[in-house]
Amino acid sequence: MSKLRAQRIDMLKEIAGTTGGMITTSQIEKAGISRVLIPTFIDEGVLVKEARGIYYYADAFPDDLQIIQANNPRVIYSYGTALYLWDMSDRTPHVWDISVPQGFNATRLKKDNPHIRLHYINADQWRVGITETFTPDGNKVRLYDKERCIIDLIKHKNKIDKQLYLHALREYFNVQTNDHARLIGYAKIFHIERPVRDYMDILTS
Repeated sequence: MSKLRAQRIDMLKEIAGTTGGMITTSQIEKAGISRVLIPTFIDEGVLVKEARGIYYYADAFPDDLQIIQANNPRVIYSYGTALYLWDMSDRTPHVWDISVPQGFNATRLKKDNPHIRLHYINADQWRVGITETFTPDGNKVRLYDKERCIIDLIKHKNKIDKQLYLHALREYFNVQTNDHARLIGYAKIFHIERPVRDYMDILTS
């Protein structure tokens, strides 16, 4: 193995070490490695292609939640998927719930990821409650915080599975450290302050 090739592989391994194994084309080019070498790395077993422009170092395990967001900064996990990631649901999702701002072109996203359910949100409301947490595989992803999840559940109560809905509400209000002031702030933004306060009174009494 040439010294240059060994250096390139070390660079890829270093990137993978900070991202849970995932490497994007832009990260490869930023490291000073030409994208024309990517097929060679794949042929030699250094990289494994998982999606368009997304690769994993050969000894790493792909994380679907990480892959979906890799090239989509406006993709935010929500509803059942966010509840799962916050450990507020006792169900492993069969589809990934994703919220995007209205006008977002999801054609490629849906083509590459058939197991997603899209929720189009007004751009101003889409921004409310975005934060980060880790997937079960230990990779960082963007999602709505617990308070925004509760807002979405109450606002769209008639479209949510009843058992999932009740379980999430109980899980949230049973934890004293959850931010009820933030929840009320969100409720005002979404114009559902009264029902949120009613649930708070019932479930925290």
